[in-house]
Amino acid sequence: MKIVLIAVPGAGKSTTLKYVKEMLPDVTIVNYGDYMLEVARRNYGITNRDEMRKKLPVDEYRKVQEIAAEEIAKLPGDVIIDTHASIKVQGGFYPGLPDRIITKLRPDAIVLMEFNPLDILERRAKDVGLRDRENETPDDIELHQMANRYYAFAAANAGECSVYILDFRKKPQTRPFEHAEEAARFIVNLILRDREARKRL
Repeated sequence: MKIVLIAVPGAGKSTTLKYVKEMLPDVTIVNYGDYMLEVARRNYGITNRDEMRKKLPVDEYRKVQEIAAEEIAKLPGDVIIDTHASIKVQGGFYPGLPDRIITKLRPDAIVLMEFNPLDILERRAKDVGLRDRENETPDDIELHQMANRYYAFAAANAGECSVYILDFRKKPQTRPFEHAEEAARFIVNLILRDREARKRL
């Protein structure tokens, strides 16, 4: 099974995927941006993501995206792809999973995690010094989450796959990382159910 995992930056995807790996060690976790960088390094001698964005012409950048998608699609077993449904650009949003990419990835499901924007701001505050993020208001974050939802449905339509929305907005955590654990359990159960279904075929 191939699952695309989506959330706004700083929402806790990495922590969720860490729990997935602990619960299901044989699953393969792929960061799409890292995979693109590896393709760019191999084909163009690019050494980091900033260089990839700044030095590659748009056509070559798109080619790198497509090669990464084709290679990820060929990975065996259960694969979770950590990526973005929408990318913030000056004054708007850019699709992270355009049709030409999602049709090459061929995922079985898109899992979208959504949170109370104040929770996301609190999580980002713990990343200060680790990541360079622009300052955003709760309204900015909520708008990005809404964009993610629209782009996720558009990608699912092009890729002919299911969308699952894990909405934690009105569910405060009773302990640290509760949301990440709950999301991880959902993803693991999705994979296990798929494995059972495949056994019956």
